[in-house]
Amino acid sequence: MKINDSLNSTQGLPSSPATPRADKAGDNSAKVTTTPSINVQISPMSVQLQTMQRTQSSGAVFEAKKVEEIKLAIAEGRFQVDAEKVADGLLETVKDLLNARRQPT
Repeated sequence: MKINDSLNSTQGLPSSPATPRADKAGDNSAKVTTTPSINVQISPMSVQLQTMQRTQSSGAVFEAKKVEEIKLAIAEGRFQVDAEKVADGLLETVKDLLNARRQPT
């Protein structure tokens, strides 16, 4: 295995001489620099997405009432599985996974 010193051979980066640091304990001549203020605007879509994210993170991912109904139906023997619907859902999931793998990133 060949190991290159890639840090010293970076292309396209300007080389600048090392500048000494002023980290001395008695040095009180700190320079104060001001930077121009920058205006940043958040798009309405971004605000909407942030609101949706807060709503989703605070709420449940599923409906508890619906889950309780299904649990009760299973316990009472009333719950029936539609095998065709389950198979269609599985096939759709597999197709999505295969398509996701084929798409270049």
